[in-house]
Parts: sequence; structure tokens; C-alpha cells
Amino acid sequence: MINHEVRVYKSAENLERKDQLAYKIAQVAADPVAIESEVADMVINRVIDNASVAAASVNRKAPTHAREQALPHKLEPGATVFGQPLSDHISPEWAAFANGVAVRELDFHDTFLAKEYSHPGDNIPPMIAVAQHLGSVSGADLINGIATGYEIQIDLAKGICLHEHKIDHVAHLGPSVAAGLGAMLHLDPNVTYEAIGQALHVTTATRQSRKGLISSWKAHAPAFAGKMAVEAVDRAMRGETSPNPIYEGEDGVIAWILDGPDAHYTVGLPGAGEAKRAILDSYTKEHSAEYQAQALIDLARKLGGEIEDLSKIKHITIHTSHHTHNVIGTGANDPQKMDPKASRETLDHSIMYIFAVAMQDQGWHHERSYAPERAARPDTVELWHKISTEEDPEWTRRYHSTDPNEMAFGGRVEIEFEDGSKLVDELAVADAHPLGARPFGRENYIQKFCTLAEGIVSESEQNRFLDLAQNLRELDADGIRGLSFAVEGLKHSGSKGIF
Repeated sequence: MINHEVRVYKSAENLERKDQLAYKIAQVAADPVAIESEVADMVINRVIDNASVAAASVNRKAPTHAREQALPHKLEPGATVFGQPLSDHISPEWAAFANGVAVRELDFHDTFLAKEYSHPGDNIPPMIAVAQHLGSVSGADLINGIATGYEIQIDLAKGICLHEHKIDHVAHLGPSVAAGLGAMLHLDPNVTYEAIGQALHVTTATRQSRKGLISSWKAHAPAFAGKMAVEAVDRAMRGETSPNPIYEGEDGVIAWILDGPDAHYTVGLPGAGEAKRAILDSYTKEHSAEYQAQALIDLARKLGGEIEDLSKIKHITIHTSHHTHNVIGTGANDPQKMDPKASRETLDHSIMYIFAVAMQDQGWHHERSYAPERAARPDTVELWHKISTEEDPEWTRRYHSTDPNEMAFGGRVEIEFEDGSKLVDELAVADAHPLGARPFGRENYIQKFCTLAEGIVSESEQNRFLDLAQNLRELDADGIRGLSFAVEGLKHSGSKGIF
């Protein structure tokens, strides 16, 4: 990796294009370095993973409305939309949007956590949609595009923190999708550079979408960023230009939205000829909840099985990282996180609720665990309100560690009982994490898809999709167009909007 120093420049300093972060990202995208077999295998896993969550969410309100927005935008050859017949062809930016909402809706696909949060699987829907529409993209090209998107988003998440300035993590997604599309389409780095600048400019938004009473926009935000990136690439290919330097300019993103005119960042990017391996640093979810809840769900279901009577608990304190405490814990100071009438999106960002239910049920389910009647159960509310979080400097240090053997996204739990006795246990990483008790492999991704698609996608359609996805390296244009699934009797809401 090459560490690039990034700071703000006055216009009079005339920062050359070759020295701008956006251009350096574009050069990574243009590098024809071969994709390693291990990386290609993981790309396939994540294509399956995305489809799993889309299958489970396809009949929910937000994906249904996104699909209904997309369907009027017919185009040939076009791209497919999850749930629709494969013969329905939609303009690729709208297909990317509809599919992106379906993938993001349940907070159940992959994650990477560093200085910034990210869900790098959000890169996949726009890549597939554009590949399907153009018909000139091979399976190998698609894998390269996806691997590049992961590389750039993860590298940016390692180097530039957004959330401390209350900027949403999709500000790293717009540029990563633009870079991934540039790699997939073998674009000149000057074209990709312009697309990256445009994409960043139109996808920088505040974190209010993940604060307080969290709305359905949480699922739409990354899908919108993917759609904007597709449009940015289209404009750049036609010769349109972007604000520059988009990162380093004295009126740019860093100077006025992030650390300010005296900012200094270090962003590591692969050098020429260096493999794009960042996808291997990311991890998927076994449970449908914020990633920082994954290890704590595993710990809660373990502890729930060890305690004979949960009603005898006086208080539970979860000692954890700054991020977990302040985003999904009591450090967020969001009363909604303790409200039985809160939205699903809010509950999946409440570790207090999640820990209580996982203890009681000794498991987690993407629908039943969030049902309104489940959240309103009196014994659950009672236990839930006995739980609080505290930041522990050691867990914060491990959260930010660059040593894979030290990185930790869980916490230490202290349970105090009414009789004065205590039970203490901890878990650093989720069971499904690469360093966990049961790391996810191909068979787990396939099982996740089959489980979440059961009763929604026919078995024959499941098998057809899985066969294509697992042979992604060899797919031609027709095969790539089949990377979706149809749902028989798919329901629509009948809602009316402009389209």
C-alpha cells in the first residue's frame, strides 16, 4: 500500500490533478492487476449475500416503493430488479436504486468498521445493473469492478472519518461506486476522476438518517448514492467535468465539511500492480442488526442459556467501544432506543433492546425479533430497561486496532443480580467473523440465501440464481442478466407518486 497524504490547498497553490486523491483513486481503478482467486471467491460470496437480504426484504414497504418508483423507467437492454420477472428491463440507475434499497433494508449484509463505518456490499447493485444494461461486461470484468469498489470504500473508511462531523458514511460510497464502474468498464483514469468528483459532491449528507427515530430513508440513502454514481459515470463518459480538487480544495469537502482547512489525512491505496484485497478485511452478518451488535447477540444468547431466571437480574452493563456506546448504546442519548413503539430501524440500532431479546430467545430472527408485539412484551421491556452501556478505553483501542488479532467489535458484560451476585463474560468478535468461533464460508452464504428466500423465491429459482452466481467468473452477458430472481405473485402497494 502507498500512504497518500491529503490536506487542503488554496486555489492559488494549483494542486495538479495527478496529486489529487480523486485521481489517485482513479489510477487504482485503471490498474489492470489481476484479481486473486481468494478475492474473486469472496466477491461471489457477497453477491449471494446481497441477494439473500433482498429476498427477505422484497415484500417490505421500502423495497416495494423503490421498485414501484423504478418500474416506469423501462429501457432496453436495461437491467433487472429483484422480484420482477427477468424479462422486465429497467434503466440501470433505477434498477441500482431499487435493488440497493432491497439489499440495505434489513441491515443484514456486510460491514467494515474503522475510522468510518461502511457497508461495502452497497457497491454491488449498481455494478450489476450497469453490467446487465451494457451487455459488453464479462464476469471477470464485473468481479474486478466489485473488488475495486470494495477496495476504495474500505481504504477511505480506514483513512477518513465522516461520522465525527455528523456526515453519513455514504459519502465514501459514491466515489467507490464510481471507481468500481471505472474499473469494470476499463475507463481512462481521467474519466473516472471526473465521475468520482461528481459522485462525492452529490452524495455527501448528514447522519440524521441514523439518529433518533430512524426512518426508512436509512435503506434508501446508500441506494441513492449508487444511483447518483451511475449517473456521474454516464456524464463523465460524455465529457462532463467535476468540481476539483473535490477533497483538497479550499472550498472542498475536507475544508468545509470534515476536519477543516488545517486538516491532514493519510489514505492508503494499492500501488501499481498491487492486488485489490480489501474485501477480505470486511465481514458479513449472521444476524439482522447493526454490525456492532453481532458479537453481543452471540454473547447474549449464550448468557441467556446460563441464567435460570432472567427476572432476578438487577442490572446489565455492557462495557464496549466508543462507537458502540455512542451509536447503538445509551451514549447516543436517544430515548427512542428504549421505546417499545420505536421503528424497526431504531430497534436494530438499540443494543439494549437487542441484548434483552437475544437473552430471552437465545437467538435472533430478522422478522420475529423486531415484531411490534415482541418489542411490547412486558418482561422484555422490563429487562431491556435494566441494560445500559459504558465506553471502555480498552475496547475502543481494540476497535481501532489495525492488528486483525486485536480488533474487537463486542464487549464485556457485567450482570448484577438482586442477591448481589454477578456474572461477567465477554466476546471480542462475532461467531461468524473470520476470527470467530464459526467463520462464514461459501456453504454459510448459500444457507443464508436459502433460509431467507424460503417461502418467497421458488426452489428452482433459488437454484438457478445460485448456479449463476457461483460461476460468476465465467459468465457472459446473458449469464450476468440472469443475476437476479423473480418472485411469483409479487405484491405491489398501489401507492401513487409522480412516476
